[in-house]
Amino acid sequence: MDELAMRTSSVERKTAETRVSVKVNLDGSGNSNIRTGVGFLDHMLEQLSRHSLIDLTLSADGDLHVDCHHTVEDCGIVIGQAVAKALGDRKGICRYASLHLPMDGTLTRAAVDVSGRPFLVWRVNFTSPKIGEFDTELVREWFQAFAINAGVTLHIETLYSDNNHHIAEACFKALARALRQALEIDPRQDGRVPSTKGTLTG
Repeated sequence: MDELAMRTSSVERKTAETRVSVKVNLDGSGNSNIRTGVGFLDHMLEQLSRHSLIDLTLSADGDLHVDCHHTVEDCGIVIGQAVAKALGDRKGICRYASLHLPMDGTLTRAAVDVSGRPFLVWRVNFTSPKIGEFDTELVREWFQAFAINAGVTLHIETLYSDNNHHIAEACFKALARALRQALEIDPRQDGRVPSTKGTLTG
């Protein structure tokens, strides 16, 4: 892919609560350099990068003395914005993807439409409020922030599970694999927007 066609972007977000910067390459090899100050989130975002093959560099400085909420949500916002920016007019992409992802005793289903219409369906239940020191309710917050800002319709459902760490990790891995398929360039599209409306950006 020539330099002009590279699907890359950078986004920075600065608020009174967080400062987050991110770089993405949608056509990368899954390399990541992530520092959020939240160890569990770092681990999940490394999984996202590795299994989507999106190169991801992210640094965050948030008000962790309060809690992790603002940092987790804002990381979802900037990654979503960066993906949307890198996609541009979304010409030539496959657009749709879905799969079932097993992780030991957990099975999670993800379906994505890179539609320009943000929506999240979340059917995931945790049996504990914490994974280590991480609040399990923040997993949904990250996915909500990502879907809205990436402009994707996203359905995530855990069909059954054996532990909470696997639930969270399977959600991120399932999203990653679905994104990998949906964001791929389809040579049969011949550079067209995969929509009869002719646009996926609004």
